[in-house]
Amino acid sequence: MGNSFGTLFKITTFGESHGKSIGVIIDGCPAGMPLDEALILQDMDRRKPGQSKITTQRKESDTFHIQSGVFDGKTTGTPIMILIPNEDQRSKDYSHIADKFRPSHADFTYHAKYGVRDYRGGGRSSARETAARVAAGAVAKQFLKHKGIETNAYVSQVGSLRLDKSYHELDLKRTEENIVRCPDPATAEQMIELIDTTRKNRDTIGGIVSCVITGVPAGLGEPVFDKLHAELGKAMLGINAVKGFEYGSGFEGVALNGSQHNDAYYKDGDKVRTRTNHSGGIQGGISNGEDIYFRLAFKPVATLMQDQESLNEAGESVTVSGKGRHDPCVVPRAVPIVEAMAALVIADYYLLNQTIKF
Repeated sequence: MGNSFGTLFKITTFGESHGKSIGVIIDGCPAGMPLDEALILQDMDRRKPGQSKITTQRKESDTFHIQSGVFDGKTTGTPIMILIPNEDQRSKDYSHIADKFRPSHADFTYHAKYGVRDYRGGGRSSARETAARVAAGAVAKQFLKHKGIETNAYVSQVGSLRLDKSYHELDLKRTEENIVRCPDPATAEQMIELIDTTRKNRDTIGGIVSCVITGVPAGLGEPVFDKLHAELGKAMLGINAVKGFEYGSGFEGVALNGSQHNDAYYKDGDKVRTRTNHSGGIQGGISNGEDIYFRLAFKPVATLMQDQESLNEAGESVTVSGKGRHDPCVVPRAVPIVEAMAALVIADYYLLNQTIKF
């Protein structure tokens, strides 16, 4: 269970890190939508491994094959299946931990739940699975583009090195100009140096990805258990290595008084706006038409190129040695994953909103 996400725009992912392939089935995408495969490949390339010196050197082209649901370049309204072959597995890199629990990995918890686990690259728990989410998210992004909605994520912090600018002060079109995906060139250079130094020290480091969703109309979301920000939180906390989610003013909002924090309404032509946006575009669990923005904290990668103390399946003390190809910091490759999950949530809620209008 737990392999599907969404209600009307629904996805189910499948496959393991070192299996023959991974993939996704998208159900509920409206019929007749032009689907540009080049745009899907563009996002897949942003997530794929081996793209720079600060990412894992596993080589996957992430070439995908659309098996169903598209005819003559348009969606048919039936399930869209996207298959992504695995091409560069090195399962032997993991034979030394076949019966060992790597610290801060899902090895022990998968063993405790299922009694069996695929130790090759983490199997289903591997971030390799997120390629399927990016493929599905690229479809959702094309649907949203027709509605004037865009998702843009970027790296805003690596370790303690923080970009102290709001997204209003940044040109988000510059995000893809550097390998760390920070739209501020000066800060990006410092981040790259920090990650590379960490890699050379055989260690890892965490970071923060910020995201802004523009063009969302007022009225998306549900008032109680399916609040829009709650669904975004669920989507984001389901991404590998995410340890925290905050939207709008987030935790920093506690330092403000209510008189400072409230977002005053005003009329802009025929549209209701707010003069500030501490609410992050969502009030009462429903979008208010302003930009939706949030931040995600990613932990340092758990696989270290160092010896660590641990246990094996027999409960014996062992030493786990890091081997294989791994990211020293996940945030550069996490950017398109965050955008994809945000797009999937908004696409789903957009369709849900259409079904309740009479």
